[in-house]
Amino acid sequence: MTQIVSQGPQLDSNGLRQALRIAGGCTLGFTISKLMNWPNGIFFTVYPMLILGMVPTLSRGLINQFIASAAFSALIVLIMQGLFSHLPVVMTLLVFGVFCFLFHKMSNGSAFLFGALGVISLSIQLHFSSYVDQGSSIYPLILTNGLAIFLTVIIGALMHGLFPDVTARPGRVMPAKAKESIRHEVLLCSTVATLSFVVFQVLDLQDSISAQAASVLILFSLCWKAAGMAGWQRAIGTLIGCNAALLSQLFLYSHSDFLLFPMAILWILSFVFARFHILGGGIPGIGFGVLTTFGILFGNSLGPGQDLVYSAMYRFSSVSVAIILSLCVVYVMHHILNRFSVTRHHTYD
Repeated sequence: MTQIVSQGPQLDSNGLRQALRIAGGCTLGFTISKLMNWPNGIFFTVYPMLILGMVPTLSRGLINQFIASAAFSALIVLIMQGLFSHLPVVMTLLVFGVFCFLFHKMSNGSAFLFGALGVISLSIQLHFSSYVDQGSSIYPLILTNGLAIFLTVIIGALMHGLFPDVTARPGRVMPAKAKESIRHEVLLCSTVATLSFVVFQVLDLQDSISAQAASVLILFSLCWKAAGMAGWQRAIGTLIGCNAALLSQLFLYSHSDFLLFPMAILWILSFVFARFHILGGGIPGIGFGVLTTFGILFGNSLGPGQDLVYSAMYRFSSVSVAIILSLCVVYVMHHILNRFSVTRHHTYD
């Protein structure tokens, strides 16, 4: 009797090449930043994950959105910190206005990548720049982010050249939304993102950039019903990513100064997580959470003499609290906005 052995889902030829692009791109960015001894390695490791993981194809329009989001975020940070850092109320209102603009681009689908990358880049840079004292400057942060964006575009083009798709992918068509739903999503997401910024500033949570980023990432679904699932998936992904980073640190306990070993570990685990992400449909879910969590810890914390164990434990606890509190605010805003017809979401029942 022939025994049939069931197999799990497998990557198709295009999916395999996208996984190779993600793993190769983040590893190359990490390696260059370490060889050049550039600060803020998180940018060089995570940005390739974002541009190669969020969009399966790379076009001139997408590259323009990526570069434009970096320039826009840098300009906003310079204006905010240079002119309004001593006026917290005015600065908060301006941050809310900028978030409204970015989330509107995401909601109506006209420039989703520009809005998404702008939200993440702006959140990270505003967080870091808030702790610039008189003895330091904000310009190295801006320059490092710009350099990471420029390098990511080159890496993305190189990866697509080395591992091109075998068959043409069907284009994604953004569904049309009513104006009421767009208003709902913009106001909800902008309010939560602004409150996240304010809370982290008031409580002086300088070492919790990952938690603030997580509180913004769950907003990519743009509404309560999807945000609840996104928050749960983000929590699971964070746990898996932290555990993977812990295992990496144990394996590299006395060899992290030899760059070849971290490169190999980053490539192998990034490929595994990228496969998980692509099999999940290529949308920000558990696989994407694992990938970015591991990339942030690996790019920002891995090094000789650094306590990645404490970093991973603190990161998971802070991210869990941030996600729970953010979802509570999303739930409240969801019900408040749905009380008015002009901001009622189409998923409301």
